[in-house]
Amino acid sequence: MTFGQGRHSTLFDRLGGLVLVVLLALAAGPGAAQEPAGASSAPQVDETGALVPSSGGRAPSGSGIAPTDQGGEVSGLNYDGWADLAGRADAMLTKDQPASADLDAMRALLVDWREALSVAQSANSTRIAVIRSQIAALGPAPEGGTNEVEDIARRRSELTDQLVRLQAPGLKADEAYEQANGLVLELDRLRRDRQAEEMLRLWPPPLNPANWPAAWAGLSKTALTLWKETNAKLADPAAQSVFINNLPLLVLLSIFSGAILWRGSSWLDIILRKLPLPADARAARVSMFLASLGQIIIPVLACFALTIAVQRTGMVGPLGLALSTVITTGGIVIFTSKWLGGQLFSIHSPLRDLTTLSPDRWAEGRFLIFIWGVLLAIARARTVIISELDLDESVASVTLFPVLLFGGLILVRIGRLLSRSAAQQAEDEDEGAKLRNITRLVARAATVIGVVGPILAAIGYNSAAMAMIRPATFTLGLLGLLALIQALLFDLWAVITRQKSSENNALTPVLLGFALGLASLPIFALIWGADVADLTELWSRFQGGFSLGETRISPADFLLFAFIFAIGYSATRLLQSVLRGQVLPRVGMDQGGRNAITVGTGYVGIFLSALFAINTTGIDLSGLAIVAGALSVGIGFGLQNIVSNFVSGIILLIERPVSEGDWIEVGSVQGTVKSISVRSTRIQTFDRTDVIVPNTDLIAGQVTNWTRFNHSGRLIVPIGVAFGSDTRRVAQVLREIAEAQPLAVLDPPPVAAFMGFGADAMNFEIRVILRDINFLVSVRSEINHQIVHRFHEAGIEIPFAQSEITLRNAGEISQILQLAAQSGRPVAMPAETPQQRPAPLVHGMPDQNRDNDLTNERDESGPAETGPAETGPAETGPAGQIPKGGD
Repeated sequence: MTFGQGRHSTLFDRLGGLVLVVLLALAAGPGAAQEPAGASSAPQVDETGALVPSSGGRAPSGSGIAPTDQGGEVSGLNYDGWADLAGRADAMLTKDQPASADLDAMRALLVDWREALSVAQSANSTRIAVIRSQIAALGPAPEGGTNEVEDIARRRSELTDQLVRLQAPGLKADEAYEQANGLVLELDRLRRDRQAEEMLRLWPPPLNPANWPAAWAGLSKTALTLWKETNAKLADPAAQSVFINNLPLLVLLSIFSGAILWRGSSWLDIILRKLPLPADARAARVSMFLASLGQIIIPVLACFALTIAVQRTGMVGPLGLALSTVITTGGIVIFTSKWLGGQLFSIHSPLRDLTTLSPDRWAEGRFLIFIWGVLLAIARARTVIISELDLDESVASVTLFPVLLFGGLILVRIGRLLSRSAAQQAEDEDEGAKLRNITRLVARAATVIGVVGPILAAIGYNSAAMAMIRPATFTLGLLGLLALIQALLFDLWAVITRQKSSENNALTPVLLGFALGLASLPIFALIWGADVADLTELWSRFQGGFSLGETRISPADFLLFAFIFAIGYSATRLLQSVLRGQVLPRVGMDQGGRNAITVGTGYVGIFLSALFAINTTGIDLSGLAIVAGALSVGIGFGLQNIVSNFVSGIILLIERPVSEGDWIEVGSVQGTVKSISVRSTRIQTFDRTDVIVPNTDLIAGQVTNWTRFNHSGRLIVPIGVAFGSDTRRVAQVLREIAEAQPLAVLDPPPVAAFMGFGADAMNFEIRVILRDINFLVSVRSEINHQIVHRFHEAGIEIPFAQSEITLRNAGEISQILQLAAQSGRPVAMPAETPQQRPAPLVHGMPDQNRDNDLTNERDESGPAETGPAETGPAETGPAGQIPKGGD
């Protein structure tokens, strides 16, 4: 087999029609396209009933492979044909070197049979379920030798025989399915072994001068073949007639393609600069991104027109026709690479690290990606030439080495650009630092691959070098493309939702980007050498699902469950919206009751939706009973508070002692109820802070609800007047003030009560019922203002607390101070014993009105004598200053 015609070439022709996928598909290798039989051929049935390869993707209906569905019953399969196919597969596995094409064709047949057998495993499932229910209706068979009624026993026997016969096809399909699955696994193992051998194969070293003449001969042969084909067509009258007939079309196509390829880039730049952009920055970026796609579409159309023109000339032979297709595919790769480099290496790059580079580095990055696209186009043309002319391995190895060498250099340069961009970012411990670490890791990997790959190619390990360099470059390109799409999703979401924030903090585009990343995993796998057969096998196993009790859950069941639950959930939300906005406001129910009904409807609807979805998908949850029982113990201990709050929330929603909008007081928390959930209640205090109170506190504790059943409430305003005031006049003024309040209830009327005598004043109280207790503070403030104003007009005094202090030895202290003033020097104060020292002064409280007589009786011995023996020499100081140690 000529190098370049192996499995690494299959992606190009599989995905060649799509712009993005073609760019990624070239990572599969430079070889000619060679589809596995499983992807382009379908099994047919020969005269013996065995399956043989043919075109198509599945066996046609009635071919003997696919079971015929008749009202839920499976008619059966041609197991003789299956036995013949299984025998041929076993024989192929015992061969020393079966052809790769034969292996792929056999694997495709086995996969088709395995899918058919998987369907046949559920043969007669409907009738089996009915018969089992009939047997269950007859009740359990008697035990201990007890005779059963003859009719019942006969009917039970008939149903049991029918059940055995109906189960036989399914059991036979189970056995055949396991055999088919085992054969597929054996073929996959053999294919992987061959791939590993191909990877380690040593080709003729390209640096060996002995191989250069063969490479030169191959290039000469290519040029000579093209020359001969063209001369032969020029001498052919039929070809000349075709050329003349298509000449007008050829002229138009040539002018169009030439103008676009020559000046199209400049024209597109001019058009893009003149396009009106929206005022919003995100909308402008979306418009610029969509308009930039013209840099790919229009030049590719020109390449396609040029390809048609070359083919319509009639002057090209087989090799020329094959190379003409490279014009379109090469144009797709080149212009897509150019566009991708322009999007990534610019000031608007979605990769934040790249935006720190200088314009010179941006130009270098764009040039490197563009050159890589050119190399891919050249490698594609080389692959076509080698495939068409069947050149030997020396030509393939020598001509591939320059491609791998330049590809390695491009990887090294891109790795240096990434490293430099990461180094220019400030070092800190945030999310940006983690992304920079990933960037450094990718840069180092690209550098290592860019160095090791060409070295392996120089030695002769071309397959290993190709398996390193090409996937690495396309991985970098795909990562950049995903970053562009992720940024586009954020901008689109901001435009749709009309967000003004410049931060990418929306959840929906993040989830879409995550889904996009998951969807790109198969493409990454194809890039790094996986076959479509490997992915389909993985998908088949994934579709098989897993067992849950006696039920097998597959992804289709999950999707069906999610779909049904989503419908039920949406219907529940719609019903809640109708109840909240249309029905409940018209029944005269208070806000708390409406909220309780709406919330309860939501819980019931979600529960019923989940229950219906489980029953529809056939999920048997009986196997989880033991697990649920064990979890209930943990719930009882570990989640006790959560369960308690949940039950309390349900009680609150049903009994409704507290509703949204109520003014309540729970412990030290006082405020307005904003929302009640099944776990907690949110209370907004009067200083505008939110307090989350567990529902258990509202059920088990004492709660004061000021506005639940009646907004009216009593206000008490205390006031004191001076002794000697006219109490009747005071009561009248206070009553007039209370009755003048707009929110005061006159039935019962306000009361101005004389409460008694205090220490400093005579105490009165205004007691008034307000229509709305929510205005208690404002009404209290207004009443206090009126009291000050009316009392001033009426001459009524509002007393305040006073205190009088009496000094026991004031005369002695006065005499001492006079002596000190006369002598001009300090005089020692008389010393006192602890018994003679006055007690501490105690000031009266605001509500007291008495003198504080703090006089203490002296000791019978009289004042303590003061002399030098006790106090020492008198200290001197400024005139009138009391010396230290004085009292």
